[in-house]
Parts: sequence; C-alpha cells; structure tokens
Amino acid sequence: MPDSTVPLDRVRPPTPAADPFDRVLHTLQARFTGSLSLQSLALAGLDWWLHLANSPGRQLELGYRALDNWSRLADPSRWLTAPPQDHRFQSEAWAEPPFDSISQAFLLAEDWWREATTGPAGVARSHRDAVGFAARQMLDVVAPSNFPGTNPEVLHATARQMGGNFVVGFQNLLQDWKDLRSGRRDGEFGRFKVGENVAVTPGRVVLRNELMELIQYQPTTAQVRPEPILIVPAWIMKYYILDLSPENSLIRFLVAEGFTVFCISWRNPGAELRETGFDDYRRLGVLAALKAIGAICGPVPVHACGYCLGGTLMATTAAAMGRDGDDRLASLTVLAAQTDFTEAGELQLFTDQSQVSLLDDVMWSQGYLDSSQMAGAFQMLRSNDLIWSRLIKTYLLGEREPINDLAAWNADATRLPYRMHSEYLHHMFLHNDLAEGRFTVEGRPVAIGEIRPPIFAVGTETDHVSPWRSVYKIHLLYQGEVTFVLTSGGHNAGIVSEPGHPRRHFRIGCRTPGRPYLAPEDWQAATPEQPGSWWPSWAAWLAEHSGPSTAPPPLGAPELGYPALDAAPGTYVHER
Repeated sequence: MPDSTVPLDRVRPPTPAADPFDRVLHTLQARFTGSLSLQSLALAGLDWWLHLANSPGRQLELGYRALDNWSRLADPSRWLTAPPQDHRFQSEAWAEPPFDSISQAFLLAEDWWREATTGPAGVARSHRDAVGFAARQMLDVVAPSNFPGTNPEVLHATARQMGGNFVVGFQNLLQDWKDLRSGRRDGEFGRFKVGENVAVTPGRVVLRNELMELIQYQPTTAQVRPEPILIVPAWIMKYYILDLSPENSLIRFLVAEGFTVFCISWRNPGAELRETGFDDYRRLGVLAALKAIGAICGPVPVHACGYCLGGTLMATTAAAMGRDGDDRLASLTVLAAQTDFTEAGELQLFTDQSQVSLLDDVMWSQGYLDSSQMAGAFQMLRSNDLIWSRLIKTYLLGEREPINDLAAWNADATRLPYRMHSEYLHHMFLHNDLAEGRFTVEGRPVAIGEIRPPIFAVGTETDHVSPWRSVYKIHLLYQGEVTFVLTSGGHNAGIVSEPGHPRRHFRIGCRTPGRPYLAPEDWQAATPEQPGSWWPSWAAWLAEHSGPSTAPPPLGAPELGYPALDAAPGTYVHER
C-alpha cells in the first residue's frame, strides 16, 4: 500500500510513456462496464469460488439447502415471506396461482444465493460482500416482476386497458429519452424550478469566488441569536436540498427560529476545474465563508454545519482550526457525514484499489466525475426501488409516480473535479487517513480529537451512503460533548424531516466528557424513540449554545468588500 501522506501525484507509479495510453484504454472500457472494475469483480469471484471448491462440507450444505428449498416450494405452509422493504410482490395479485408459486420460487432462489455467498470461511470480507452484491444484482434483473408475462399486475392492467398501458409507457419512454438527450427536464421534473417554487427563501449572495457563492438569508424575526449559522452542503449535490419547498426548507426553518443563516452554493465544475483539490474546498469554501461572515456579523463565533461530504470537510476544517488555536466556531453539526470510513456501507464495494484506479483514469480523461456515473452507483445500492420498480411502473404499467421536490432535486445532479474526488477516494475510503491521523492540512496532520466546540451529529436509520453506525464513530474520535441523533429515513429524506411530516421519529442522546463509550446498538436500545422531527431539538440545542438575541446584522458589508449581489439562490445553482 502506498504511503497515503504523500501527494496524490505520487500515489500512482510514474509511467510517462504507457500511463496515458493505459488510461485512455481503461476509460474506453469503462464505457461498456458502467465504470465498474471487472478485475475487481473477477478477483472477488475467484476468491469465493476457490474457497467454495475447497470446502466439500459447505457444498453438501448448499446442496441440501437447494433440495430443501425445492420441497418448500411444494408446501405452501413453509413458504417464505418477502422482507418489509421488498415491495415487488405485495400486491394481492401475486397471491393468485400460478404467480404465487412463481414469486415463491424467486424468493427461495434469493434465499439460496444469500446463503451461498455468506461463506465459506477464508473468503476476504470485501470479496464476500462483492460476490453477494453481484448475485443480488443479477437476481434483481431476472425477477418475475420485471417481465409482462410473469407480472400479474401488468397482465391485469393490459387486459383492463386493452393494451393502453403499453402505449402510455412508450410515450413515457420517448419523453424520458428526449430529456436525457437534451439535458433538460421537460417532463414531470420540470414542474420544480429553482428560484420559483424551490430554493425560494429570501436572501442575497454576499460573496462569489471561482468555487462557490455564499448566500446570506434575510431575517424574519425582529431579533436573532448573535452567533450565525454557516451551512456547508456537499458538492456532490446542489445546496437547495436544504431549501426545497417553503414547507420543508431547513434553511427557512432556522431563519424563522431566529438565526442568521449563511449557506454555501458550490459551483458545478467542468473540465476547467480538474486540478481543484479537497483543500481548495476548505480554503475557497469554508475559510472564505468564515472570513466573510466575520466581516458582516462581527467577531462572534459561528455555528458550523456540514452535510454529507460537506460534513467531512467541515470536520476536517474544525480539526485544523483546533490544532491552530482558531476559536471562530461556537459548535459543529454534522449531518449524515462520516469521519471514519472503515464501515462506510455498500459504497465500499465501489471503492477498492482496482475500482478507484479505474475511476482515476475515467476522471483523468474527462477532468471530472460525471453525475450519471455517480448516480449509477447509488441506484445499484437500491436497485429494486430506484431502478426496477420505476421501470415497471413507468413503462409497463404506464403510470408516472408523482414527482416531489426531493426527487426533482435528486435529478439535478452535479459533477466532481478529478483531483478532489481522487484525493477523497484515496485518503478517506481507501486509507482512512482522517480517522487515523494521517490526513494533512497545510503540511501538518490533523486529528478529529483536536476539534474544540461541542458536536451535534445526525445519522439516519436506512442510510446507504453514510450508514448511521459509521456516523456514530465520531464518539470514538472525539472525547468532548457529542449530542447524537438517530432519525428515521434515509440519507436525504431523514435530513429533510420537517415538523409535521407523517410517520417520522428520532432518538437523541448526549455524551458528556468523561462518560463511558456505548456501542451503537447499546445506545440505540437505551435511548427512547420520540415521535416527530428532530429539527426543533437541533434548534433548541443551537439556542443553548448561543448568546442572548440581538438586532440582526445587515445583508452584506459593502464597505468591507462583501456587497449584496444577486438575490438567492444565486447563479451557480443554475449551472448544468
């Protein structure tokens, strides 16, 4: 393994003559593999197969299980029930013969492959997970729900509509193809327009540089807390996930609670920003924003909040500030953000050495990682919900699922600069440098334990991007005050969890300095579940760590070089 403390351009062995040729070749190959490393999958499959071939006892067990599953198919009293998160066979139509037997045969096949890919002993954990993931993907492709002849819901709709569902489905396909080719969103997504019905909280851009715009939001209360809030979203997404429709805007909620709110809106980079690195986002993003906030609000500490990748950046920045004696932060909030990447969930399947090397070559060729290449990986993690169920409903049943503002935002994707994303994958996912004290800022290592202000951390129960147990590891890295929230929902819906949202719940607990560490499962068992949104609890926590309310600051400070420019949401959010 290369020393992860060395510059990125020394991680790869220098091969001036062959390297460009190899990179172009690998980029061409990636077009046919969906940017997946076939070598990685082949090594995982070979590891699993060789160990299985050398385990005759395990083979006998699997043979017996196959025979037992066949016997279960003939005995309805022993049939399996699909897990709650699998919605493919929930319709009553699947209970009718012969579709009940067809769906049961598929569930039994899934059961057998799940058992087959959990062993045998000796298989590397990463290889075992990759083989299991590949098996699930292949089974999802051939699920009986995906084919008109074996899906009773499609057959009933076809009979009822005299085939009209296929006509509408074909029209939907043409519209989606048109949107894909044009790069516009003229279909259902087009109902949501940035600055018109989403991202409409009033404010002004008070700083614009080559990487971001800083938006200051207009106060709606007569007085505000003296400590402003700086929100640092991930640049893997556009910032307005935190300012969707007025009724579910976290930014609008915070403004109404009497806080002065600033938010970074990142630029959507093209090839011209290929050499922009992770530290550029710290310098031109967080530090530039803190300087502007100091000029506008005066010498008061700031409540910093980072979401997803923005949370990792904010934690890194806070650690460097603590190391250097910079006390400009009043608190640090991290939303679905990891600082330790040893248990980063199924995304690790796409970030082994072979896969990262392939992505390096693809990004080197383009200058960035395209949004479609990122979206493919995220969709594969939940292929049943995000791919197959939508294809069935849209093209076979001829039904469009209602598009909400969160889905429209999710389709408004961004790109990632080559150097930044390569550094992130190498230093965080591959080598876990931040958690292990090897990640450097300005030439010196930083440690999460050097963060000085109290931390408020939020994890979500069904997060596939930042699993909550991984987010919880902040307790191991930081010995100060940590308030941890575990909320219902996934990576996005769990954060956009406004008061009044139905069926929401959360748990909240505080670990004060000197208290013993609790394992995540023990913490979950010991912390009572509360109904509703976690937003008011966070606002109350921020208020507890703030001073008495005072008059709001002006919008911008033109005399100090921070004039109020464009109205929110600014210009960078519109970049395609």
